[in-house]
Amino acid sequence: MERKITEQGIKKFKEELIKAEKRKHTIDKYIRDIGKLRDYIGDTELTKEAVIQYKEYLEQCGRYKIASINSFLAVVNHFCEVMGWSELRIKMIKVQQEIFTPENKELTIKEYERLICTALKRGDKKLALIIQTLGSTGIRISELCYITTETLKVGMADIYNKGKIRRILYPTHLVLILKEYVLKENIKSGYIFCTRNGNPINRSNIWRAMKNLCKEAKVDEKKVYPHNMRHLFARCFYKLKSDIAKLADVLGHSSIETTRIYIKTTWKEHKRQLDMMGLVLLKTLSEKQDNNPFKNTIT
Repeated sequence: MERKITEQGIKKFKEELIKAEKRKHTIDKYIRDIGKLRDYIGDTELTKEAVIQYKEYLEQCGRYKIASINSFLAVVNHFCEVMGWSELRIKMIKVQQEIFTPENKELTIKEYERLICTALKRGDKKLALIIQTLGSTGIRISELCYITTETLKVGMADIYNKGKIRRILYPTHLVLILKEYVLKENIKSGYIFCTRNGNPINRSNIWRAMKNLCKEAKVDEKKVYPHNMRHLFARCFYKLKSDIAKLADVLGHSSIETTRIYIKTTWKEHKRQLDMMGLVLLKTLSEKQDNNPFKNTIT
């Protein structure tokens, strides 16, 4: 039996993803990723060699980051398992763990505040509230649909994602401003952030609206996207209470290793912490007040 990527095979793969209760946008991504592989190999048989060549092509074409390539390969491996071709699975590209967050990717509190103020200045209170809801609860953009008028009454929401339920609490002031918003907008029940037809607001529209604030707010566009609000929440939470296990529960992570990615600091912040430790005792010539290089140090 020839191993080819056919419409029938893709349909079977999609059915398995639906059975696994994957979200629609996740299923769409998986199908697109398999489409990439099919475009590459055409009607030829899928072999281990062909998959390896595809991996090399993704690395050499210069269009994708390593993380993206690994996500493509993970989908290919999953597809091969579903089709009963497990021997075609290949290894991911090994990536050395980054110690620090790049400066141009870390959204600061001041930048976060400027985005909200800019949205309010433009008269877009909905966007300002969306940013604050994401930032103050740490939810994913896909979980925004769980923020409903009913949940405001109890100050919390049960979120179902990735096959599990977690409960998130609302900050007191968030409840107050959301209640004020739904009253003004006459939102009686259901989704708080919705379209005129009452459907949950589209994530791509939120993404574009946030990007549109950047120039006026004087914030680097690279830092502004919904998921970065979740990273900001994680850093603030961990700074206040250094409990990575609790943070993992709040964020809905199965592994603390995933949570560690969210609480990385920039190299400047790390250097500031090293300087505050005061473990270098010798002074420079300009700092010395006498011949004792250890003056004013702990004895």
